[in-house]
Amino acid sequence: MWSWCRSLLAVAVIVCATASSGCGYALAGRGNFLPDYIQVIGIPTFQNNTSFFALAELVTDRIRAEFINRGNYKIVPEQAGSHAVLNGTVSSVSIVPASISADQQASRYIITVIANVELRDTAKDTVLWSNGALAVREEYDATSAITSDPNSIVDPSTFFNQETNAVERVSNEFARTVVSAILEAF
Repeated sequence: MWSWCRSLLAVAVIVCATASSGCGYALAGRGNFLPDYIQVIGIPTFQNNTSFFALAELVTDRIRAEFINRGNYKIVPEQAGSHAVLNGTVSSVSIVPASISADQQASRYIITVIANVELRDTAKDTVLWSNGALAVREEYDATSAITSDPNSIVDPSTFFNQETNAVERVSNEFARTVVSAILEAF
């Protein structure tokens, strides 16, 4: 059983290392890849093809906030009147154990959000940037929800609060990834 857990952990480490190995450098003086005439970006609420209630709204809100914080753009919640529109669909969310405790309970999880995202120039009807399978991962501990006493009762609110925090963290990372990719052309 331990060899299976070690194999799962090794795979998780490799996946995380691969996902985070993207270039973090930007060329000096090149903080924006978008054409100069794009001043208004429409960001309608992403579609949600997952069972996570309100995930698309959270991701969309975080992307809007990230654009506002990082650029000199007017962000609107619809395509009308925009120079570019950012559309997306959250296609899947997975939560898998990343490590197992001594009593064979998952103590750490990896949450992965996969989405199809596209930024389109509304005047020229051309794609400025797209990623059909953008994946963002975040790890979180479940140790405080799990006790070593087999007779104790696990507090589900603790577990779900941690999961909620993880979803918020992965939404923040998702927004940073999308906006960085668009503005820095990575």
